[in-house]
Amino acid sequence: MPSMLDAVVVGAGPNGLTAAVELARRGYAVAVFEARSSVGGGARTEELTLPGFRHDPCSAVHPLGAGSPAFKDLPLERYGLEWLHAELPMAHPWDDGTAAVLARSVSETAASFGPRDAGTYRRLVAPYLGRWDTLARDFMSLPLSALPRDPVTLARFGLDGMPPSTWLLRRFRDDKARALFAGLVGHVIAPLDGIATSAVGLVFALAAHAGGWPMPRGGSQAISDSLAGYLKDLGGSVHTDYEVKRLDDLPPARAYVFDTSPTALARIAGFGGLYDGYRYGASVFKIDYALDGPVPWTAKEARVAGTVQIGPGSRDVAAALREASSGAAPRTPFLITAQPSLVDPGRAPEGKHVFWAYGHVPHRWEGDLTEAIERQIERFAPGFRDRVLARATAGPPELAARNANYVGGDIACGAARGLQLLLRPRLTLRPYSTPHPAVFLCSSATPPGPGVHGMSGHNAAKAVWRHLRATAG
Repeated sequence: MPSMLDAVVVGAGPNGLTAAVELARRGYAVAVFEARSSVGGGARTEELTLPGFRHDPCSAVHPLGAGSPAFKDLPLERYGLEWLHAELPMAHPWDDGTAAVLARSVSETAASFGPRDAGTYRRLVAPYLGRWDTLARDFMSLPLSALPRDPVTLARFGLDGMPPSTWLLRRFRDDKARALFAGLVGHVIAPLDGIATSAVGLVFALAAHAGGWPMPRGGSQAISDSLAGYLKDLGGSVHTDYEVKRLDDLPPARAYVFDTSPTALARIAGFGGLYDGYRYGASVFKIDYALDGPVPWTAKEARVAGTVQIGPGSRDVAAALREASSGAAPRTPFLITAQPSLVDPGRAPEGKHVFWAYGHVPHRWEGDLTEAIERQIERFAPGFRDRVLARATAGPPELAARNANYVGGDIACGAARGLQLLLRPRLTLRPYSTPHPAVFLCSSATPPGPGVHGMSGHNAAKAVWRHLRATAG
């Protein structure tokens, strides 16, 4: 390690690793320091239940990862990243054995909503089809980290996306379309009536049509490992089992970049109450299952979908999100589930499966949602419990213990609601900068927010290299 590094990155999650890679690609000397024994952050894969069953403790499906402008610019496939696609990106089953689906095909998606809403959905997404690459780059690079490449499409997306999703849902006449779209908003644990929640749902839908909702072969750890492998080939270094409590714990550097919560950054850098106004949001109760066979869904579409949402109705989804965000455990949880071994059989022993499910719960909640979650799954997959070999549960305390960025169990590293969905961690046009000119924040507490896409790190790296260029010599 040189006596003076150009940049030190604290935290080896996808954003920290992406920031380090972007700086190393430009010839800067970079080192990453991670408190845990391996890289990954929210993109890890571990044997949580039984030997041979490889689970993702947090993220499992990556619609924004496969379509990320940051990842597309990097040769991660050379370092082992391979995207796998289920027959359907997502299914949303109903009690009658039918399901609405989010398919790669717009027509197939629209047809699943029924004749009264098929045309509405086609008209909603038509202006953006074939434009994902520029729209994603423009949308995920805001604010002011890059000039829009297609300002007309971005402006139209703003008109469609800025209102609350409750407004957008009114365009649909039947509840299959409304429920599926409401579930898309629920992926960021936001009540449906928040500003710009229409944009959340649209982004997830358009990502499916553009590139699917894939999973990495071998699990989410493959994303982190590929970034770390590329970084090392660029000359960067990664140091694990290295907890940082003060800036003095780090080697001398011209810039320090934190893939941490704002709370941790303020504590380490001595910023006092700089982020006292930053709010952490609701959490999840997550269960990883080792199964003796596939989930016995009643709806045939759910049997071939990588992700299955369980509402079922839009009012059920809205109530669950509202209750969790207001401090009450939902009586009937809205569930997001994933079936990695459908497309990646190596994730479990032959004939067995791994299955991933969570329901939303309040911030710092300490209860047990296992019974309510399994009751909901059984409702749409009778006999599910008979296939459970083992389960590993994690509520807010366990999630926070696994990942320090999940304050109170908030896997989004900050409430994705109100203005904080758009302007995080403070009301500023320089969200990656701090009062110290050489200290930067690159976690999902900065735009574009939660998700394994690396764009927060990518955007923060631009601010860092502007600083390094300005202070060169």
